[in-house]
Amino acid sequence: MKAFYTDHFVLPLPEGHRFPMQKYRMLRAAISAIPAIELHEAPAASDTQLLYAHDPSYIQKVLLGQLSPQEQRDIGFPWSKRMVERSRRSAGATIAACEAALVDGVAVNLAGGTHHAYRNQGSGFCVFNDAAIAARTLQKTCGAQFRVAIVDLDVHQGNGTAAILKQDERIFTLSLHGENNYPFDKESSDLDVALPDGCGDTHYLNALERALIQLQDQFNPQFIIYLAGADPHENDRLGKLRLSKAGMLARDQMVYAFAQNQSAPVAIAMAGGYGKDIELTVEIHAQTIEAALCLDQRDSHIAR
Repeated sequence: MKAFYTDHFVLPLPEGHRFPMQKYRMLRAAISAIPAIELHEAPAASDTQLLYAHDPSYIQKVLLGQLSPQEQRDIGFPWSKRMVERSRRSAGATIAACEAALVDGVAVNLAGGTHHAYRNQGSGFCVFNDAAIAARTLQKTCGAQFRVAIVDLDVHQGNGTAAILKQDERIFTLSLHGENNYPFDKESSDLDVALPDGCGDTHYLNALERALIQLQDQFNPQFIIYLAGADPHENDRLGKLRLSKAGMLARDQMVYAFAQNQSAPVAIAMAGGYGKDIELTVEIHAQTIEAALCLDQRDSHIAR
């Protein structure tokens, strides 16, 4: 399984900044000893690929450092050339994971899941929307009728993704998220499942099972982009849900079993994870990646 990393493009953040930048380096180190995983530096998304999901004027402001102070506050990062490079690489990593998954059945971006970025603005630590960009890139590669589902299991609703793709009938957006969590003004995904604070394993997994059945009945995807946030875990500072580590694994396995039943390749992005114990957050992300090894189909007759 190919895994694409961007952790060596580090943003110059102020001391005490709450974004856990170090988790990406720690995650790459955690999975580096697994023989079945091939690590690759992520390519940068091209200007053309960024335009599949973003307004030209917004892209220009990001690339040229013309974001206003308020726009930078909305994103949560101060502008820098390294911010631009990392954001392009994070989107490029999801595109590369999609391309690899078409061949191998599964691939992973060790970052990504930047689902709060809108067509014309960034927000919530998200500059470019990697899932929307990658889904549109897949349409260019596989044809406009190719059906892509974005299964967003970050604890926060994928508001930017829903807004960018709301008119696209060939891309289905599914978001399972905390109803009382950020963003407080939510968009309409193709399927939203809002969960109460304190939701535990049984409630969550039952809701996910019903959502995946609905996804199959309404859309029957040919490809899945999976945003595997670690933030529904009970240890997360921002999550408000109460999933155990075993519950998180069961969640991943449910998504992978669904993909296998659909014969649909899967590209995985890590999305959020803000644990009180960063080592535990990294363990949950690594668990998601290890569980995905069952989908590697390079030696299978159904590999695409």
